[in-house]
Amino acid sequence: MNKFLSIDQGTTSSRAVLFDANLTPLNSYKKEYDLTYPHSGWVELDPKDVLSTVKESIENILGEVGETDIKSCGITNQRETTIVWEKLSGEPIYPGIVWQDRRTADYCEELKQKGSEDAVKDKTGLLLDPYFSATKIKWILDNVPGALSRAKNGELLFGTIDSYLIYNLTKEKNHLTDITNASRTLLYNIKEEAWDQELLDLFGIPKEMLPDVYDCDADFGTLIYGNHPIKINGVIGDQQSALVGQRCFKNGQMKSTFGTGCFLMVNTAEEVLKIKEGLLTTVGYKIDGQISYAVEGSIYSCGNIV
Repeated sequence: MNKFLSIDQGTTSSRAVLFDANLTPLNSYKKEYDLTYPHSGWVELDPKDVLSTVKESIENILGEVGETDIKSCGITNQRETTIVWEKLSGEPIYPGIVWQDRRTADYCEELKQKGSEDAVKDKTGLLLDPYFSATKIKWILDNVPGALSRAKNGELLFGTIDSYLIYNLTKEKNHLTDITNASRTLLYNIKEEAWDQELLDLFGIPKEMLPDVYDCDADFGTLIYGNHPIKINGVIGDQQSALVGQRCFKNGQMKSTFGTGCFLMVNTAEEVLKIKEGLLTTVGYKIDGQISYAVEGSIYSCGNIV
């Protein structure tokens, strides 16, 4: 009987879950890891901890059933968390900057004072906020010696957690992301469904370091485990994954998730709503070639302070 492997990479732990053909959970394995707080408002992780805990979770699941029974694999992940690594070696050049990190707050305020926020929000649906990936990338390029020139020369790659995992877990070393994760970077035009050169210029980020963007249900490559190839056939950000998992496929259907943070997301179908204050417009998912947008409200610290 066909089985399906799910990888859930979260803010403080990695989990693998095995499902049968009826999507009934058969087994799961979870491994926690530590975040670090070098300065007030800074939150970092070791990308190698993320990778090792994911691998350990996979190995514990597949070690019991054998990889020949696995039809395909899907990945869902904490969004916005930013990793920059060397293209040739795969080595990170700096710790991962976690979505909760606030070190770029002053820079975001500078951009707001220059009047950049309206254009950014019109293209991305997002606010100019340290939460999202673009200012984290810029901070790494500005503060790691030689990083900007290396990025321009194509020596460095950027990715959110999904992209970093795909690169390290696939035999093809694919540098890819899905559209939901791309939509959380402040660099992706959600109307045109493409990286936006004006936004790249605004933040000073070379396009050469960005991953290709695929639909959520695309073929992302072949998982390296044993001798049997396991295709990665689904990738989606964690909150969007919950939207799909709760079967919120119709306009107006919503879900609320209580985890490290608390997130409310409402499906708006093909409509990109213009929200005046507080809420975000983002990509909900793109499946079978059909995109659905969503409105999201976020509380960054919730479960982690209970």
